[in-house]
Amino acid sequence: MKRICVFCGSSSGNNPVFAEAARSLGKQIAEHNSQLVFGAGKVGLMGLLADAVLAHGGKVIGVIPDFLWEKEVGHTDLTELHVVDSMHIRKQKMAALADGFIAMPGGFGTLEELAEILTWVQLDLIKKPVGLLNVNGFYSTFLQQLDHMVEMGFLKPQNRQLIIEITDPETAIDQLKNYTFDDFSIWDKLDKT
Repeated sequence: MKRICVFCGSSSGNNPVFAEAARSLGKQIAEHNSQLVFGAGKVGLMGLLADAVLAHGGKVIGVIPDFLWEKEVGHTDLTELHVVDSMHIRKQKMAALADGFIAMPGGFGTLEELAEILTWVQLDLIKKPVGLLNVNGFYSTFLQQLDHMVEMGFLKPQNRQLIIEITDPETAIDQLKNYTFDDFSIWDKLDKT
């Protein structure tokens, strides 16, 4: 798992446990000799995560659209920076660079990025593991919603299993590395019509 893309908030939230999880995940990324791929923000969990990777000797690749860069929310001390033309290109670039994905707490943008990546995996456009770091139960109701979608017939059980629920940032990298799609024979079961 050479490069891990992390989706997370441009805010830090109102509980210090979120910031601590970002710092811990950043340390884990660096200690596993992985590189962080992220949205290049210097604020919120994004900034804390990137700073932690860098502080522990890791490398950080940021991808940011020019309109956000011009608003001066971009991180200037990254190993590598890509300023792109749009949010869509940003997501494509991050997906192309990454070997796996982790979503931390965040808002609309984080949910949108997570949903799009899961859709790409479901449609077999990419074959990369997707983890959900459920810090302090932040995503528990979201996971319940996914189960409800299965119950109501809108989400197939094998596609629900595409999300790796992670509760501890210290095990996140290992859980991504150990995930194999063959565990659930997902690729044989997907309805590709």
